[in-house]
Amino acid sequence: MKRVVSISLGSSKRDKKVVANFFGTEFEIERVGTDGDMQKYREKIAELDGKVDAFGVGGTDIYVYAGSKRYALREIVELWSIAKKTPYVDGSGLKHTLERETVAYLQDNSIVDFKSKNVLMVCAVDRFGMAEALASRAKSIVFGDMMFSLNIGMPIRKWSTVTSLARIILPIIQFVPFKYLYPTGEKQEAVTPKWGEYYGAADVIAGDFHLIRRYMPEDLKGKTILTNTTTDADVEQLKKRGVKQLITTTPVFEGRSFGTNVMEAVLVTLMERPPDQISPQDYLAKLKELGWKPQVQDLN
Repeated sequence: MKRVVSISLGSSKRDKKVVANFFGTEFEIERVGTDGDMQKYREKIAELDGKVDAFGVGGTDIYVYAGSKRYALREIVELWSIAKKTPYVDGSGLKHTLERETVAYLQDNSIVDFKSKNVLMVCAVDRFGMAEALASRAKSIVFGDMMFSLNIGMPIRKWSTVTSLARIILPIIQFVPFKYLYPTGEKQEAVTPKWGEYYGAADVIAGDFHLIRRYMPEDLKGKTILTNTTTDADVEQLKKRGVKQLITTTPVFEGRSFGTNVMEAVLVTLMERPPDQISPQDYLAKLKELGWKPQVQDLN
């Protein structure tokens, strides 16, 4: 049996272990949260290095993007430098292709008509493929990078502005401690309603679920959520808030959608090639062989 472990800076309350079969190969897939503890994160990497087939980098990104330009978050690069034997991936190979393909699939199969929808994309720089695909299709779009990641009340309404700002800000952001950019540990459990005007105006709320959840209001009646990495408890929260439809870009196992980092780690294991020798198109082709399609759940 192959083993894939996603080590996350997120809450250990979201941990999960499942067994799944891909192309006749059994996988044990596990998510291990370290509650925002960097030292515990390092220790877990060291403990499992060479003992599992692939790591998923969870609860954080290694890379963020401005168009074709990639910036490495230095703190996370240093953290993972201790993995010497087991390959590790952060899901960025899938985000550029799978999530872009998801938006096209939903439009082409009349599941979501983005041309008639107002979209809130909570953060574009960590999901550049999804963001660009939405920008080219949505009736209107608000990018919340400044609001949801930097807590600055500055909605962005043009794709060209996203790319221009990203080229200016990301070279600085890559040196900022990650805890200031994204909720980790117990902070992932807290919901503090904010930016309600932008949630309320949106028909579709898209992007990283922890960022969506962090500030979501009590009333999300009739909304569509396009994301990944949701638990049964997350789904119940969305139901209570009146969400109409939940769409996740990665498969659901035992009620849980794992992150793109997990699926990328599974694909690295199946293809038996180093991650730097696998293109985003290779990942997408393999997913299509697996019969991938977005998971659509009607909640209300």
